[in-house]
Amino acid sequence: MKLDFTYENPTKIYFGRTAMDGLRSELPKYGKTVMLAYGKGAIKKIGIYDQVLDICKSLGKTVVELQGVMPNPTYKKVLEGCQLVKDNNVDLILAVGGGSVIDCAKAISVSSYCQGDAWQRYFTNFEPVDNKLVPLASILTMAGTGSEMNAGSVITNEDLKIKMGRVFNADVNPRFSILNPEYTFSVSKYQMLSGIFDMMSHLMEAYFAGDDDGTSSYIIEGLLRAIIDNTRVAVANKEDYEARSNLMWCSSLAMNPLVGLGKAQDWEVHMIEHQLGAYTDCAHGMGLAAISIPYYRYVSKFGLHKFARFAREVWHISEEGKTQEELAKAGIDALEHFIKKSGMVTRLRDLNATEEMLPLIAKSTVPMGGYKKMTSEEILEILKQAY
Repeated sequence: MKLDFTYENPTKIYFGRTAMDGLRSELPKYGKTVMLAYGKGAIKKIGIYDQVLDICKSLGKTVVELQGVMPNPTYKKVLEGCQLVKDNNVDLILAVGGGSVIDCAKAISVSSYCQGDAWQRYFTNFEPVDNKLVPLASILTMAGTGSEMNAGSVITNEDLKIKMGRVFNADVNPRFSILNPEYTFSVSKYQMLSGIFDMMSHLMEAYFAGDDDGTSSYIIEGLLRAIIDNTRVAVANKEDYEARSNLMWCSSLAMNPLVGLGKAQDWEVHMIEHQLGAYTDCAHGMGLAAISIPYYRYVSKFGLHKFARFAREVWHISEEGKTQEELAKAGIDALEHFIKKSGMVTRLRDLNATEEMLPLIAKSTVPMGGYKKMTSEEILEILKQAY
């Protein structure tokens, strides 16, 4: 562990088939009015909506609704939620859905009582939040982002064509989150796989930076192996409870953000995909899958030690008779094979991207990088290879 850190995670997790019991025990701790935030209505089809309303009604809560939160939540939707909060004096935001709904709820929490333009202050200038927060909680229906257990929020400004992430302090974490793996069964295979690669990418962003072999690296390797093994089971039977429960918990652990503590991190793949998403509105995890292979092939030469370790410890590839370069390549090849075998997207053209978009995406990507800080020209070349 080479870097100092302070870690705090105040989110209380209720996990398993009886997790919804936690909602009944937690709601009395908050005021009268609950804002229920959700997507296009899938929660009504699987019965969660009625269940939540019944619990709220039995506890004397008033419920107002923010419907239609989209997969890549927009700043306009955030402002719509902010108005609901102020008009109804909301005491708790309850986000029911995947990471996008929870991310939107966090942005509403910090923005509702912001003095000035919240986008400019909090997502452009990254100012500390100095206004009243609205407490939030979540009921998770799609595993992938880890938003149920962190303070991160990714929002798209449609007018500016910018998709920006912000990690707030722990006060913005959900106060509690309900995690019942059965709620993820209704998600399509495509969205399940998108979430799976998102959690893998979170881990690899923290892994592929620096030359340390500290505790965080061991944790990441174990979580990656768990995801790989359980993905194979879930692809064969997406209602396998044990596999889906393991994946759900891996998702929370991958981005809570315990695993990246004490080490350098990368996050360039995410920054590129955010801008891809701003232009195409594609599924986040599928965009990450398409970008990751050409990106890692390019940067691996700058971090051979870690890429060779990735091959050895995550994919169990023997180093006998191989150079570091050959071992590193074998690990990336194994990742690519896993992506294809699982049915994830490998080409940007399959995500509504066009060749004309690629220079715009490259130019608008915020440069980061662990082993190599990328230029716009390098990002464009990676995008072309991914296309």
